[in-house]
Amino acid sequence: MNILRWLFDAQLTIGGGFILWREVLGNFFGLASALGGMRRKVWAWPIGIIGNLLLFTVFLGAVFGSPNPVNLLGQAGRQVMFIIVSVYGWYQWKAATSRGDAAVSPRWATWKERLILLVALFGGTAVLTPVFRALGSYEPVWSDAWIFVGSLLATWGMARGWVEFWLIWVAVDAVGVPLLFSAGYYASGLMYLFYGCFTLTGFFVWWRTRNRQRRVQVETRFPDPTVEVTEGKRK
Repeated sequence: MNILRWLFDAQLTIGGGFILWREVLGNFFGLASALGGMRRKVWAWPIGIIGNLLLFTVFLGAVFGSPNPVNLLGQAGRQVMFIIVSVYGWYQWKAATSRGDAAVSPRWATWKERLILLVALFGGTAVLTPVFRALGSYEPVWSDAWIFVGSLLATWGMARGWVEFWLIWVAVDAVGVPLLFSAGYYASGLMYLFYGCFTLTGFFVWWRTRNRQRRVQVETRFPDPTVEVTEGKRK
């Protein structure tokens, strides 16, 4: 219990400010989860859940008695959402590996799916902004709502194997960095800044993986007859 109490209260003092170690550890687990997701590893999901649990206590500072009294309801709520969607993603990827398949095969979303994502992102932000404001979330509240909705869609897209989910994360990070810095969550703000670069890398990695798998599928379905003739002569 003493170790848990220390983990809950421990701070890293920087100049006149501080950073909670829970915030640092939570973002560390989040980064490890993102790395696992880029490599399409099943362990990315449970590792991410640990980080979500830690960050949930961080972003409800006033509720849990943290030194930072600012509540970011969208940030806290998205940790709960992460856990729920991560359980789904964990099940989906694990089921695929149990069948002998890859955890997920990256694919481009259809135009219909892309339209649904865009409508859900902007529509969900518009709907949740007054809700979060009424609950007393930190201004600008639309940023908190944008991050919440975008995170939900990105996590869902990752579970489905859509290459575009990385771009949704970029949109989330672009709004999240200034919001977190203004609210005093410096560790998370720095991590969001790093995530922005990381998610762009992940996008191109999944894009190349998709192209490589597509080439293999085409070559398997339509083999090169020239290669077959040459091999036949060698035999």
